[in-house]
Amino acid sequence: MSIFALLGVACGAALLGIAAGYWLPPHGRIPARERTPDDRRILLPFTGQEISRRSFEAAVRLAKAENAIIMPAFLARVPMNLPLETALPVQCARGMPLLEAIEQRATSQGIPVDSRVGRGRSARDALRRLIEAEHFDRIIVSADEDPRAGLGYEDLRWLLERVPAEILILRPAPEDTRRISIDAVSGHF
Repeated sequence: MSIFALLGVACGAALLGIAAGYWLPPHGRIPARERTPDDRRILLPFTGQEISRRSFEAAVRLAKAENAIIMPAFLARVPMNLPLETALPVQCARGMPLLEAIEQRATSQGIPVDSRVGRGRSARDALRRLIEAEHFDRIIVSADEDPRAGLGYEDLRWLLERVPAEILILRPAPEDTRRISIDAVSGHF
């Protein structure tokens, strides 16, 4: 079979699928204009290489109870001397494995996942830009003891005062050190 015949068959199948209404965007996400009001979304932002297991478990339980989509979001910091659109390979090499680990754990439990990467000059700025661009019904944030590691207390206060969504801030007990980290997918990348 020639290359042109294969190309013709592939184009015909694609056109048939579009005509039948079975086409989704290549990334698998539902465009905002096509989402129904019943599409509930839970944002799970993080900045580093690990997240509290309690925060993840809370997001999973809520998503199961409400048939919601979990949206894990890696908040990438772009230095002031670079444009916001700049590629950030070092940061992404740290954050993307955790994004993958969260996706794998959630989908293994039957929860739909729609991951994001938010960019900003700080974690708060990245979160603000993400909230302006997307719709979320709930935001679940892990409160860390070290404000340099993630969203600090001032960021959490800003979130509570300014964001029009349900917000759940979880701080595990000091002896609860269970985390989801990039070790969950070690060797995968």
